[in-house]
Amino acid sequence: MPRRPAQAFGRIQRVHPHAWLWEPLEADPTFVLRTMFGAKAAYLGGQLALCFCANEEPWSGVLICTSRDQHPALQAEFPALKPHPILPKWLYLPEADDAFERTAMRLVDLARQRDPRIGVAPRPKKSRVRRAQDRP
Repeated sequence: MPRRPAQAFGRIQRVHPHAWLWEPLEADPTFVLRTMFGAKAAYLGGQLALCFCANEEPWSGVLICTSRDQHPALQAEFPALKPHPILPKWLYLPEADDAFERTAMRLVDLARQRDPRIGVAPRPKKSRVRRAQDRP
């Protein structure tokens, strides 16, 4: 029996436009990639480090997951970084920035090197314990 093309079995998987940015992180044994609010979130060493967004502004670029006290140091090194308009606790590098590729790769390198300015501990997930009366 002849093999059917992959798309015949379901939806065609689109490659995320920023996949090239997290590829250098994939060699790290602690690297985890998860979906978060329509973006791809990169975890290193259990910390949320970077989010890669590919939608419309203000969700088109890279979110740098960091604490507010690290903002001045990162912004001094990378002037294009601004607090995200919806998530101001994190810095944002818009894809529209002239130096997006160069700056994004440098941030990925810093995350890979475990720069202490990048990364936050994720919030613990709430357990979903169902009460006996809620069960069918």
